[in-house]
Amino acid sequence: MFDEKSILITGGSGSFGRMYIRMILAHFKPRRLIVYSRDELKQFEMQHEFTDPCMRFFLGDVRDRERLIQATRGVDFIIHAAAMKQVIAAEYNPTECIRTNINGAENVIAAALANNVERVIALSTDKAANPINLYGATKLASDKLFVAANNMAGSHRTRFAVVRYGNVVGSRGSVLPFFQKLIAEGASSLPITDPRMTRFWISLEQGVNFVLQNFRRMHGGEIFIPKIPSVRIVDLAEAIAPGMPTHVIGIRPGEKLHEIMCPADDSHLTYEFEDHYVIAPTIRFHNGDVDFSLNALGEQGVHVGPDFEYHSGTNPHFFSVQETREFNARAKT
Repeated sequence: MFDEKSILITGGSGSFGRMYIRMILAHFKPRRLIVYSRDELKQFEMQHEFTDPCMRFFLGDVRDRERLIQATRGVDFIIHAAAMKQVIAAEYNPTECIRTNINGAENVIAAALANNVERVIALSTDKAANPINLYGATKLASDKLFVAANNMAGSHRTRFAVVRYGNVVGSRGSVLPFFQKLIAEGASSLPITDPRMTRFWISLEQGVNFVLQNFRRMHGGEIFIPKIPSVRIVDLAEAIAPGMPTHVIGIRPGEKLHEIMCPADDSHLTYEFEDHYVIAPTIRFHNGDVDFSLNALGEQGVHVGPDFEYHSGTNPHFFSVQETREFNARAKT
């Protein structure tokens, strides 16, 4: 599907972008693979790491619509990974978060339509479901924009979908490297926000594979959600530092005890497939009804029951301490 195609990834110099590029180059022969981001140092480093002739690097911000339109000329597929993601930073800098996560989403949509891009997938987060913090609220707004963009497409071939998943093991700013840094600095105990806290847990490789597969599955308008395990924060601490004491510091601004990926209020729109869920759009598109229980690969889903909720605290699949330790070791990149 990606051979001889031009692919652009916004925020492409981040951890997701690097893994995505490695996997695309390992399995496909794209015509162009374009990294679009505003971090010149990371792009400089990536140019030494990824030397395939198909690689292109565009310095630019998703806030800059004209630059995005320029960068997406001749592009077939877009992965929108650029975002302001730090929960606390967003709480203290709300306008900056809105400009990147909401206005940036509008600009990606406009650029895709201006250049007749074939397919766009936007990365979302579990924090967009029943959000209590600004980051989650902006990503929910972004999700709604990308879903509704399918109705704006008109005669364009462009179709838009969203992928939503949980905490990525080892990503920048996440709890795993934070704990590891404290241990390396000689900490005598690890800070725990609340011993009841749970999170969905996924590796970068799993996240990238899920995105790649959903380019094939999508009709346009779906929110794709993988079936992944949960971890308890206390088990994560034990997996990283067996026997090390912990101390409770309390929940930080905008933080939840548990995360949700399929809210109960969307249960009437949610379909369960073998390894994922799909939340269908709340709106009807101009091109008629789409059966979201049957994807473009022919995989059949079933409607979930009333009030179904995919919740990190009630997830039927929890990692044990040993499973967490083994998974974290395998997920290192």
